Amino acid sequence: MAFGHRRSLLPVFFLCCLRICYTEHEQDSDVNCHQSSASTYTFVKHAVQAPAVSYYDYIIVGGGTAGCPLAATLSEKYSVLLLERGGSPYGNRNITELAYFSQNLADTSPASPSQRFLSEDGVINARARVLGGGSCLNAGFYTRASPEYVRDVGWDGALVNQSYQWVEKMVAFEPPMLQWQSAVRDGLLEAGITPDNGFTYDHMYGTKIGGTIFDRDGHRHTAADLLQYANPDGLMVLLHATVGRILFRQTGGAARPVAHGVVFHDAAGVRHRAYLNNGAKNEIVVCAGAVGSPQLLMLSGVGPRDHLESLAIEVVVDQPMVGQSMSDNPMNAIFVPSPTPVEVSLIQVVGITRFGSFIEGASGSNFASHYSQISRELRFGMFSAQTGQIFTINDMNDLPAASSSMRGGFILEKIMGPLSTGHLDLKNKNPDDNPSVTFNYFKEPEDLQRCVKGIETIEKVIQSKAFSRFRFQYISTEELLRMALNFPMNLLPKHDNASKSLEQFCKDTVMTIWHYHGGCQVGQVVDKDYKVVGVDALRVVDGSTFNFSPGTNPQATVMMLGRYMGIKIQTERRETDDEAERKS
Repeated sequence: MAFGHRRSLLPVFFLCCLRICYTEHEQDSDVNCHQSSASTYTFVKHAVQAPAVSYYDYIIVGGGTAGCPLAATLSEKYSVLLLERGGSPYGNRNITELAYFSQNLADTSPASPSQRFLSEDGVINARARVLGGGSCLNAGFYTRASPEYVRDVGWDGALVNQSYQWVEKMVAFEPPMLQWQSAVRDGLLEAGITPDNGFTYDHMYGTKIGGTIFDRDGHRHTAADLLQYANPDGLMVLLHATVGRILFRQTGGAARPVAHGVVFHDAAGVRHRAYLNNGAKNEIVVCAGAVGSPQLLMLSGVGPRDHLESLAIEVVVDQPMVGQSMSDNPMNAIFVPSPTPVEVSLIQVVGITRFGSFIEGASGSNFASHYSQISRELRFGMFSAQTGQIFTINDMNDLPAASSSMRGGFILEKIMGPLSTGHLDLKNKNPDDNPSVTFNYFKEPEDLQRCVKGIETIEKVIQSKAFSRFRFQYISTEELLRMALNFPMNLLPKHDNASKSLEQFCKDTVMTIWHYHGGCQVGQVVDKDYKVVGVDALRVVDGSTFNFSPGTNPQATVMMLGRYMGIKIQTERRETDDEAERKS
């Protein structure tokens, strides 16, 4: 096949055998789904089994990347209810097995652990709907925030390190480095992204091998596994429990509203109420993520007055910054067809540049022999996780004739920050529906320039001696850009000059890497202790509080934050109790 031809190539990204395995629904008898010991949790139940009314010391909304470690920590000494709107990750090989990584993100069914949403920018995105949250759906890269980030946020550095280690004992691993990923690493070093920092969880300028939440057998370990730390007598986890509203009470005209319960519905649509036990230190903690947390605050009457009143939501606190400063780190990628076989790998190597861009890579294999097994609705093109919802191969003749075009890898760049921000607004009062989200990708010129420099670095990696065995010598980088423009990465219009103008290429091919954050930022919606400003007994602990995405991947820091805040809350409560005892 002549690669100079403008026919669209459709490399398949990590598609192996695509039949879905769910133990909650059905499971093929010939499939050996990975089962963690965590799948036998005695404290995990479906919400249909919940009583109409219940009482706890802490109610945590969202059993995701932050909610699971927070619940495990608080359960050591207190009674905790963890409410998760999705199901269990255990027994679903599309979650637990590396080879099936892309399938949940490409699945748009109501039962999918991934809930698709389309930002107002025209970029397809996803939010988790499963115990363990985004750690069940992502590419698994594990890396800490930089010491500078920790210092700027004002966290206790010693406790941060202890909390990272607590997480890492359960879910973090060193990845196996095979040929393609090694070529990316060596190409980054040739391109000047130095020094070589080897394997490390730490965030350092240069090129490094990061951690992964996939073990050596390709099994994923998620935030849900951190519940193994929990006190089973102190924790109740309810699945398919969608919280529609936080309940507040106000005892006097001048008193601040106090959060004291939540209303949630189960899979059958039956409503339940959970309340805090009597006690001044008992709290509700929202850990529903950068989309879910600001959405729930607004649904509960905490948000911009005009917006809430337009939807007939009773205003508890006029908080104009709820839903503001939403950010998503834009990703742009180039697919590089390989003349030789490549391993199946997700993100393992990262080049951390000094100009504000992170360079990473992920590779696939030749799956031409599996096409007879692939159901028509699940055949997707580039980064099927992003594009599968808008593009399917409708004709087997559309597949490239040359098997060599079906193998290769993506080298991508993600900008740090970002500086560009947007906003989140409710569309209606249904907690199951997605709100409207705008990220304003590349609104700030510095973000765009970081992308351009990142793409220029990718071009250097592709042209490096280290990477030469994994590229066709006669395909120019401009042709690779043209190929990328043919892939349906988003719903944005394409421009004829995009293969010659890197600025236009960045705008036309922008995708998400699922690192969106903001909406309940520290200093705007919550204070430094993650307490919601203007109300009592309510905190938000998750990525919605971040001003910038930490490091090259936020999941390690979000898990760390759940543990960190669990310890801080325990310490704060103990110190208050000690002070009260001394005074008495």
